[in-house]
Amino acid sequence: MQAFNFKVPTEIVFGRNAEDKAAEKLAAYNAHRVFIVYGGGSVVKSGLLPKIEESLQKAGLFTQAKGGVQPNPRLSWVREAVQEAIAFKADFILAIGGGSVIDSAKATAHGTANPDIDVWSFWNGTAKLERSLPVGAVLTLSAAGSETSDSAVITNEETGKKAGLNTPFNRPTVAFMNPELTFTVPKKQLVCGIADILMHTLERYFTSVKEENALTDRIAEALMTTVIDSSRRAIQDQTDYDAMSEIMYAGTISHCGLTELGRCKDFACHKLGHELSGRFDVTHGASLTAVWGSWAKYVYQDDIPRFAQFANKIWGIIEGTEEERAQAGIDKTIAYFKEIHMPTNFTELGIGVQSEDVLAELADSCTAGGTKVVANFHPIDKATAIEIYKLANH
Repeated sequence: MQAFNFKVPTEIVFGRNAEDKAAEKLAAYNAHRVFIVYGGGSVVKSGLLPKIEESLQKAGLFTQAKGGVQPNPRLSWVREAVQEAIAFKADFILAIGGGSVIDSAKATAHGTANPDIDVWSFWNGTAKLERSLPVGAVLTLSAAGSETSDSAVITNEETGKKAGLNTPFNRPTVAFMNPELTFTVPKKQLVCGIADILMHTLERYFTSVKEENALTDRIAEALMTTVIDSSRRAIQDQTDYDAMSEIMYAGTISHCGLTELGRCKDFACHKLGHELSGRFDVTHGASLTAVWGSWAKYVYQDDIPRFAQFANKIWGIIEGTEEERAQAGIDKTIAYFKEIHMPTNFTELGIGVQSEDVLAELADSCTAGGTKVVANFHPIDKATAIEIYKLANH
């Protein structure tokens, strides 16, 4: 096992009616003025938001809520939320929703704690984040794993740039996880979330670290097979508590850092996919599956044994040469994405075949004008990014 540092301070309250403990827990974390962040209004229609507001107020906490978070969360919304949270004198930010809502809550917390600094400065690297407010999350969509992760992604709609920020300040203080709150999510959100969970582990499983980390491998492999098995049941019946609870817990484990211990994450497809989301406003999970097969086919020869191990452990492929098994594992993964109705190329993503100029612009943005190399399993410069985009461009 290789050396690592690992700290996840988030308290997880998991199970049926977990959200009923929000008032008790937030009070224990010395919250007094809670600024609540949510998305398009489903939490209002379902009664979840009023229920939580009432419980917080009965416990003596003051609340103010702001809705309207969109997928690929917008910087302009965050800036508005920061000003409202400052005026409210918030001391705790509570997200009720999925990854976009939680990421927006994190950004709101950072901006509120640093009123003299534009929040985008933390994402573009011109300012260092040194303090924030505590964040809590009531999870309603299993996908991003933002409820325990150290990352948050925001889109600057003025520039079309979607950027991530990794910092310990992004770790929420507490997460309330009731699988029943995910029973009514639209099918598209369900499958995009499942894909996102898998991709968070795939992007750590294929790593430049060649030394053995057997337990980390086995955790990652068990997570992926559990998600694949549970997804097939959940797609047939979203009220299957066992399946939906396994998916919810897997989302948390997949992005908290546990599946990368002793190695480093790669996140090549995230870098490539963020450019698609930023330019075309496509769903995050869909942007990842649209490029994964092309990425895998381009890079697999860098570590054929690793891809062959993946094929064996995830898909049970044991026949053929090592390279044939590696290729079969890639094909099987692409077939699975198709099975759950996730895109595997640009046409299926809904953006159509792009011109060479657009591909060059995407690659240019991904690599900061060709000045940096992203990922580590197979380092991706501008020319490499163009080639991978070309493979997906059909």
